[in-house]
Amino acid sequence: MIIDISEVDLTTNTGPMRATLYEPSGEGRYPGLIFYSEIFQQTDPIRRVASLLAGHGFAVAVPEIFHELNAIGTVLGYDDDGKDKGNQDKSAKTLEAHDHDTGVLIECLRSRARCSGNIGAMGICIGGHLAFRAAQHEDILAASCFYATDLHSDTLPCAPGNQTLERCDKIEGELQLVWGRQDPHIPREGRAKVYDRLSVADVDFSWHEFNAQHAFIRDEGPRYDPQAAAAALQLAIGLFNRAL
Repeated sequence: MIIDISEVDLTTNTGPMRATLYEPSGEGRYPGLIFYSEIFQQTDPIRRVASLLAGHGFAVAVPEIFHELNAIGTVLGYDDDGKDKGNQDKSAKTLEAHDHDTGVLIECLRSRARCSGNIGAMGICIGGHLAFRAAQHEDILAASCFYATDLHSDTLPCAPGNQTLERCDKIEGELQLVWGRQDPHIPREGRAKVYDRLSVADVDFSWHEFNAQHAFIRDEGPRYDPQAAAAALQLAIGLFNRAL
């Protein structure tokens, strides 16, 4: 599909949030997707994945996940300075603020003429965590989480007892988890903790591990694995085609 790209500034409890919208062109109504980025915000690889999703028939919203901590339009570099700033932002923003943003993004998508009203979530790295978190919202019908960081470690700031993994019994839709087995940020023991918690909570989930590194779908840098990336993205598209 040919797609249209536009921007919208949304009102949140913590200030304006820029979201970029990727939508199929012309008439028609399509399922909506919130696509959460890495800590670097909307880099070129994130734009390309968002365009791919929209081209498969989804209305995609990509928020600036740290909008209250950066000037509108900020994109961090894939370098030490960008990594340090992104990790600083990750440690400064509460999960409760992310929860509020998710509600705003759902309403934004549902207000779009080309959105059917069925909403899913997808995310990469910390975005995978945020997609997992979004799946706990009653209006999210499916979520695909790529190598979600900080789930097993409970290291993102939040109110006591509000850690994401401990709330997974709130997930009512379908959950998909994609991991790289050689990812040092989520070791085998951490993945096992996530798997066990989802199983105990009887969540409807699928589990996919690739022989790949962290960030293996990012099509810049030495960790990119084109074959694994293509297979993993098709898993996500298949989930959303089925569930939305």
